[in-house]
Amino acid sequence: MTRGLACGGAPLAIVDAHHHLWRLDRGHYPWLQDACEPAAFFLGDNRALRHDYLPAQYRQDTHEDGHVTVLATVHVEAERDRSEAVAETAWLHEPGWPQGMAAAVVAYAPFGTSGCAAVLARQASFARVRGIRCKPLTASKPGEAVAAKAGSMQDQAWLDDLARLPRHGLSWDLRVPFWHLAEAAQVAAALPELRIALNHTGLPLDRSDAGLAHWRRGMEALAACPNVMVKLSEFGLPGGRWDAAGNRRIVRETLAIFGHERAMFGSNLPVASLSASFGTVLGTVCEALPDPAARIRVLAENAARFYRIARADMAQPPVG
Repeated sequence: MTRGLACGGAPLAIVDAHHHLWRLDRGHYPWLQDACEPAAFFLGDNRALRHDYLPAQYRQDTHEDGHVTVLATVHVEAERDRSEAVAETAWLHEPGWPQGMAAAVVAYAPFGTSGCAAVLARQASFARVRGIRCKPLTASKPGEAVAAKAGSMQDQAWLDDLARLPRHGLSWDLRVPFWHLAEAAQVAAALPELRIALNHTGLPLDRSDAGLAHWRRGMEALAACPNVMVKLSEFGLPGGRWDAAGNRRIVRETLAIFGHERAMFGSNLPVASLSASFGTVLGTVCEALPDPAARIRVLAENAARFYRIARADMAQPPVG
């Protein structure tokens, strides 16, 4: 798909609500650097990601033509070694980052551990930290039970740390596969003061009729919680597969469930490049947004509002 055409060729100004950066000589990223089977990654072989990914690479991926201006981005923790979580945030706050790059940061804190309160306080002290992503323990497939285990969404110690986030003015980035969405909705309903961003459109990895029905029930349960927004991001499937028709359907149904006011675009670069280019991902979202006002909300305004990104912290779009 040629980028820009899905939105009529009009220039687009976006706030990217979800991406990652890493420099492999500045930290340890086990999923990229340790000796492990490449196909163990949930989307399949990740060897194409095993190199530095910095603003220059991000700009190359998002600016291949003149249609897209990235005003600001939200950096989501990149699964750096958990002992280096604060170091990752400090790295993102070093001087010299381009204007708008990592204008908001979603950091990591180890929910359910004795040191979590201290890590949360340290992460919250950084100027651009707006949220935390700590993934709960999840089952490997539907029907498996993990509710009795530490780190699950039923673990009271884990939930107690999650409940600390509003006290620090922080949101939670929720990332679970579709078979845990209904459980996540129960957590969201129990913590109405906690602002939640559901990652990756609820990860609808099973595109069968039964799988999509399961995903849809969970999405509807989460949408019933007014404190939850959704990221239209990461539509790739295991093995680098891109289901163009299915992905268009996922975007349309997600917008129908949550509405334009509660959805935001995320590139999930560079991970999404395993299955599609940035332009293909963005075009898939744009095709579901024929109304210009809705497009502006989903592509820029909602993310800026949710992550509290001020206009002064954004890059300036080109003039003319």
